[in-house]
Amino acid sequence: MTTSDSIQIPRRLPLLLTQDGVLLPGSSMRCSVDTPGNMELVRNRLLRGTSLKSTIIGVIPNTSDPASDREELPAMHRIGTAALVVQVVGSNWPKPHYTLLVTGLCRFQIVEVLKERPYPVAEVEQLDRLEDLSSKTEFKEALGELSEQFYKHAVQLVDMLDSSVPAVAKLKRLLDNLPKELLPDILTSIIRTTNEEKLQILDAVGLEERFKVTIPLLLRQIEGLKLLHKTRNPKIDDDKRIIAIRPLRKLGGGAGKPFSLESAEDDDEDSDDIILLEKKIKSCSMPEPAMKVCVKEMKRLKKMPQSMPEYALTRNYLELMSELPWNKNTRDRLDIRAARILLDNDHYAMAKLKKRVLEYLAVRQLKNNLKGPILCFVGPPGVGKTSVGRSIAKTLGREFHRIALGGVCDQSDIRGHRRTYVGSMPGRIINGLKIVGVNNPVFLLDEVDKLGKSLQGDPAAALLEVLDPEQNHSFTDHYLNVAFDLSQVLFIATANTTATIPAALLDRMEVLEVPGYSQEEKLEIAHRHLITKQLAQHGLTPEQIQIPPETTLEIITRYTREAGVRSLDRRLGAVCRAVAVKVAEGQHRPGKPETSDVADVEGKANPSEDSRPRDVSGPADLSLPPEMPILIDHHALKDILGAPMYEIEVFERLNQPGVAIGLAWTPLGGEIMFVEASRMDGEGQLTLTGQLGDVMKESAHLAISWLRSNAKKYQLTNVSGSFDLLDSTDIHLHFPAGAVTKDGPSAGVAIVTCLASLFSGRLVCSDVAMTGEITLRGLVLPVGGIKDKVLAAHRAKLKRVIIPQRNEKDLEEIPVNVRRDLTFILAGSLEDVLNAAFEGGFFCKRGHELLNSKL
Repeated sequence: MTTSDSIQIPRRLPLLLTQDGVLLPGSSMRCSVDTPGNMELVRNRLLRGTSLKSTIIGVIPNTSDPASDREELPAMHRIGTAALVVQVVGSNWPKPHYTLLVTGLCRFQIVEVLKERPYPVAEVEQLDRLEDLSSKTEFKEALGELSEQFYKHAVQLVDMLDSSVPAVAKLKRLLDNLPKELLPDILTSIIRTTNEEKLQILDAVGLEERFKVTIPLLLRQIEGLKLLHKTRNPKIDDDKRIIAIRPLRKLGGGAGKPFSLESAEDDDEDSDDIILLEKKIKSCSMPEPAMKVCVKEMKRLKKMPQSMPEYALTRNYLELMSELPWNKNTRDRLDIRAARILLDNDHYAMAKLKKRVLEYLAVRQLKNNLKGPILCFVGPPGVGKTSVGRSIAKTLGREFHRIALGGVCDQSDIRGHRRTYVGSMPGRIINGLKIVGVNNPVFLLDEVDKLGKSLQGDPAAALLEVLDPEQNHSFTDHYLNVAFDLSQVLFIATANTTATIPAALLDRMEVLEVPGYSQEEKLEIAHRHLITKQLAQHGLTPEQIQIPPETTLEIITRYTREAGVRSLDRRLGAVCRAVAVKVAEGQHRPGKPETSDVADVEGKANPSEDSRPRDVSGPADLSLPPEMPILIDHHALKDILGAPMYEIEVFERLNQPGVAIGLAWTPLGGEIMFVEASRMDGEGQLTLTGQLGDVMKESAHLAISWLRSNAKKYQLTNVSGSFDLLDSTDIHLHFPAGAVTKDGPSAGVAIVTCLASLFSGRLVCSDVAMTGEITLRGLVLPVGGIKDKVLAAHRAKLKRVIIPQRNEKDLEEIPVNVRRDLTFILAGSLEDVLNAAFEGGFFCKRGHELLNSKL
């Protein structure tokens, strides 16, 4: 360190007026610059200067009101510190300002202020000149026992501190190597003192006076530390207490507060937290690479002052590493019989999903270190994909965590941010492990088909490592930057369709189809789960309301049209709310049936008839005080939910030629789809409407080409009787529900049947629906979504379904009761389709006679 006797400062110095604290020779301080005069000093002197001389300024404590912004020069202390500007940092938020890092060189006294604008400049006189005491002998003779007393107290203070702290170790070296005349300023800048006390040290130009002022401050600090040690628990001897002091080169703004037991205790508690954090890291059984990183970061943390921004970042990182479940897991419940009972109680149907879970349990019994499977449940909304994942976790006895991926378009949500960024945090996978506290939970990746993509990366690509059983044993989050084993995690993804899932990601998952429910399954689900749940949510009991199966079935068929049960759940909720209003308004106690007013008028005195559930029928009855329980029948249902939303219109739509019923698959389940065609005089054009996709348009062109090539065989003619179906004839093909986009190859057979009906003048059977892709040679190719499509036909009260012959294997997935109600026609060619779609067959003698009679 350079001593002040070898320092020669300029006679003229620009002055920096600061309210941040008092700078002493030998110490460093950050000063915030935001007043006009100080801003001009930085801009005109420091930022434009090129020589070392231009970076030396005078730091003067400002004794005026810091909030005042007066035109005249504020009051200044007469003695200041010449300082070297080490660093200048500028910022515009929340207002323009600079931050200076300055190091004190020596004291000076203002002789005369030479100018005040744009920044003050003064003629100064250097005060710290120690030529007269250049030797140790002369110094000892001048100060005598005073310096020895000061040195003794300084050594005593340093010995009370923990030498493992880098700042304490450095201070010990300074006590042995620095001249004693420099120690008062350095120690005063380290211990807890007020600005007024530092001003006294600054004003103490003489060494004897400076030692006399500093010794009481050292004694006060020593007594405070002794008292603090006495208040500590004597049983804790293995943890050496660390008393935090400000570092020698002080980087924080401000001069500190007076020493107090509370403030010292706060610092000590923070140091105790660091010790506990270090013990926690050592006891969490993390792998060796992660432990090496934590040990390295812990060493860095101990060397950092708390005022540094990296201190909080490093500490948060270490706390996360200590909280992660590196070696904590839950033990699976491997009782297959109990698991089957639990799954059956929680969910009705879903045999394929339950079977897969039981298979996993069976293999886990035989092999303990089985990697967690990557399952993907694909099905329409409301069929219970998410709730099944929660039930699987409950069955296995594992923790459950849901991660919603809908709309996520940043890969950092999966892999985390790198710690170099401000506000960095781990990804959702690591954060989920921290929340559940075990390394083998059930993770539900909800709506994986709705991942986005943006300039911040592709989260679907980031999931490739997470959902790959061969790679996720060493998953590396950007925030952790060390590998974490995800192989024991049971990942379950949910999606409505696989069409929007990237092929590489889909290849890593085991896809399990979750089709929609049949009417009978919905009825069972409603009475096993939904009605009970709605009664509990609305504060009702079975003694207050009864919903018979007939009413539930009417809600299913006439008030909902969906593959799942969400709309059914909402309709049941509406019924419960209406009954809750009547119960709240009624004067009869729940569960105590009494004779109704209607019974009194009609003279029914039979007690058994009076105690039966009341049939709420119509608005007039609903306005009366209710008798318990309230029975919801057809009339009450219409009054509560209004007129039915869905009516069976199949027979009305098929009362003229040129209409057929197709079956379509949507992400919401299967739907029936009407195909309508008409012809008129024209130039042989084919018009397609209904928001059709390219594949569907190609199916329409295939259908008309096949019919034109087989017109003579099936005796199909246009308006003029020609076998050229497009000769002077325009055809318009329309798919109703024009606001809904439609695409796919499965409408081919329905288009052919519709056009054949149009050209032959015969009606398609009103109880038949069909699906299948066609070729130019008249073959019927297999399609997907057979179960959903068949369930849609069953909901529409149809009796026969035409499907491709190669889809016969898919009939095994259809519930037995649905197969019993429907007749399936397996078609290998379009001839099979036409013969099944028309009454009596399409190509028969009776058909020809009927056609000739019409012509």
